[in-house]
Amino acid sequence: MAARLLLVRHGQTVWHAENRYAGCSDVALTEAGERQADALGEWAAGRAVDAVACSPLSRARRTAEPAARALGLVPEVHEGLRELDFGWAEGRTIEEMTAENPEAVRAFRADAERGAFPGSERPSTVAERVCAVLRRLAVAHDGGTVLVVAHNSALRIALCALLGIPVGRYRLVLPRLENAAVSEIEVDGARTALRSLNVPTTPGGSSAGREGA
Repeated sequence: MAARLLLVRHGQTVWHAENRYAGCSDVALTEAGERQADALGEWAAGRAVDAVACSPLSRARRTAEPAARALGLVPEVHEGLRELDFGWAEGRTIEEMTAENPEAVRAFRADAERGAFPGSERPSTVAERVCAVLRRLAVAHDGGTVLVVAHNSALRIALCALLGIPVGRYRLVLPRLENAAVSEIEVDGARTALRSLNVPTTPGGSSAGREGA
């Protein structure tokens, strides 16, 4: 038996609309993000989903709520699904950071693990905690399907780790996950298969953030 995990990035936030790194900051959804969350709920209605899990940050919880309601489920909140803490980069645009410390930006772009922003969480640490949650969900719902609402960087890092890709390259391999889009993986013990990536649940399936923040 294997579990299907439907990985979803939360709806658009105020900072993402401005191309700012939100990270572990608790930033609200925009009106567009609210519509994306509601559209995800419409998409989820009637689908065979056994559980809904989400990050504790409000943007992920708000995005998960319509889907959970449509499915008659209560979202499971998992601390391990929270977004990467970007440290020095929190709340900043790439242009602001480049003006202040271009070498830090260059190092991050080249390898997000070795060149992690000052004061930030390393992708390897994020991979450990996010993958631990995903594997627990897969075991708990073996043969079933779980909708997981979390974050752009956290989910990309976890995907790389599960698929055997160096986590420091997550931004290069997976430029970004679209807001409220579904990426499906199948987890069977130590084996993970990627079934789909960025399948839209909203018309246009838009996402803000040139840097994939």
